[in-house]
Amino acid sequence: MKRSLGALIAFSAISVGAQAADLPSYKSSPPPYLIAPPPLWTGFYVGANLGGGVPNRGVGGVIGGGQLGYNYQFSRLFVAGLETDIQGSSMSGVHWFGTVRGRLGTTVVNPTLLVYGTGGFAYGGSGGAGAGWTAGGGVEWAFAPKWSAKVEYLYVRLSQNEDFGPRRHGDQGFNVVRAGLNYRFDPYAFLSPPKAF
Repeated sequence: MKRSLGALIAFSAISVGAQAADLPSYKSSPPPYLIAPPPLWTGFYVGANLGGGVPNRGVGGVIGGGQLGYNYQFSRLFVAGLETDIQGSSMSGVHWFGTVRGRLGTTVVNPTLLVYGTGGFAYGGSGGAGAGWTAGGGVEWAFAPKWSAKVEYLYVRLSQNEDFGPRRHGDQGFNVVRAGLNYRFDPYAFLSPPKAF
């Protein structure tokens, strides 16, 4: 009887151990290592725009062209960038113009909405070329992972090369309102892929 009882206990212990070995392990595993996505606004972009211009003297017209730029988001709330554009125009006295501008903006309202100020160098003219300055601001909305749309206002003031200066004869000032569409490149798109070992 004692032998039968001992054998039964031993068999039960072996059986329970075997079943326990088949149970899933509930040991806590370390959390996965997550890589933070790059800031939304960082990277190169290229786009096109269309709008209207109204000169201080003369008749307004349609303006349109393209832009190229780079943004760097240096915190959750602030973005700095550089943009250049070239425009054709049907305004009187200004058949074409271009700008090279800095941009500084904030995403304080929404991470996908950039409100910015901009200003810098302007050039262009009709028969001859002129140089001057520009300043303004705008709003840009990232409505898709690589696409954004913007509405922008600029005041541009150009002087003819032979008569450069504020409020001198030959100066041409005009207001520009335009809408644009940008394609934003992946900030790491131009880096070489890692080599396989």
